[in-house]
Amino acid sequence: MLQLADLKIAIIGLGYVGLPLAVEFGKKVPVVGFDIYQKRIDELNNGQDSTLEVSNEELQQAVSLRYSASLADLKDCNFFIVTVPTPIDDFKQPDLSPLIKASTSIAQVLKKDDIVVYESTVYPGATEEACIPVLEKVSGLTYNTDFFAGYSPERINPGDKQHRVTNILKITSGSTAEVSDFIDEVYNLIIHAGTYKAPSIQVAEAAKVIENTQRDVNIALINELALIFNKMGIDTEEVLKAAGTKWNFLPFRPGLVGGHCIGVDPYYLTHKAQSIGLHPEIILAARRLNDRMGEYVATQLIKEMVKQRIQVVGARILVMGLSFKENCPDIRNTKIVDFIKALKDYDLDLDIYDPWVDEQEVQHEYGLAPIQHLEQGLYDAIVIAVAHNQFKSMTAQEFHALGKEKCVLYDLKYILDKTESDLRL
Repeated sequence: MLQLADLKIAIIGLGYVGLPLAVEFGKKVPVVGFDIYQKRIDELNNGQDSTLEVSNEELQQAVSLRYSASLADLKDCNFFIVTVPTPIDDFKQPDLSPLIKASTSIAQVLKKDDIVVYESTVYPGATEEACIPVLEKVSGLTYNTDFFAGYSPERINPGDKQHRVTNILKITSGSTAEVSDFIDEVYNLIIHAGTYKAPSIQVAEAAKVIENTQRDVNIALINELALIFNKMGIDTEEVLKAAGTKWNFLPFRPGLVGGHCIGVDPYYLTHKAQSIGLHPEIILAARRLNDRMGEYVATQLIKEMVKQRIQVVGARILVMGLSFKENCPDIRNTKIVDFIKALKDYDLDLDIYDPWVDEQEVQHEYGLAPIQHLEQGLYDAIVIAVAHNQFKSMTAQEFHALGKEKCVLYDLKYILDKTESDLRL
């Protein structure tokens, strides 16, 4: 059985989840941070993190961490942590290909007594049904005899500088009782908030996938309430503030639900449910409602423009914000894109401004070209789509100055007082 004194960790995938983990472990034990993209490795070797999750100073503190895109550098490692993305495909089905590829790579260097821990979000059972068979087939080793596994779901919140990997309570689990204890010990090397040892890998997988499913369902309810109240001419925010005076009312707000977690994870659970003959009605209904919000928001804007007698065709619109959440450059599965696509059906002249995102990445992922500077007096409508700090620091007058004399200001994020904008969700 592996001992802490012999620990040599490999982190597979150096994105928003993997890099902070690698840096923290790299302060304690030898770590190889592995990523298939050489550009990412070069960037990190130069002391830069384009995700902005880890500062240059923090990178320098990880004295036992080195980066590599070569499998050969993982041969001496004995504790593998997989932090690759788990997206959905065009048909909203789980895409496990990054997980399978990572497992295939690990299997090529897997040795007796090694441990493989998965952190990527999956449906309950995926680790042992989809990943372990790959490890066994490629390595020729036997699960729970020659090598072992665990699951410890990531809880990283991109852009959040308060809830970091070390101060978020960590769920751990292992394929045997002894391995479960050891995996828990390993994570306790860096997790100051402590750990919660789940009784099985499947329990840990299920716990992760319902965390974001619960949020998705709650936000869908609030979005539906917003549709009702907007139809009635009632200010949704005022209703939520009034209801929030009750001690157990949950403080959710309406909005566009995107990103690589809340907008994706429920489909992993519904996929598994359907595979065992169950139709998850509430979860899928919530997903459908949240997926339609981009189109609804676009329709609301157009209606307001017509109401104010602003010519829609050829109008110039400014969308402020493109990342899936505030103060973060992550554009994966951003629902602002759905809103933009719906607006383009009206033959508008559209500008997108977001000081956080990478222009080349946006062009590659969505075929959009964000503007780099704001000019005053140009726009027929302005939409505050993401609550970046840069936008929250602006006054209503500064927003209005970007528009023409007659201009619709749509505050999707409740940045301004209700009297300072023309429209709120």
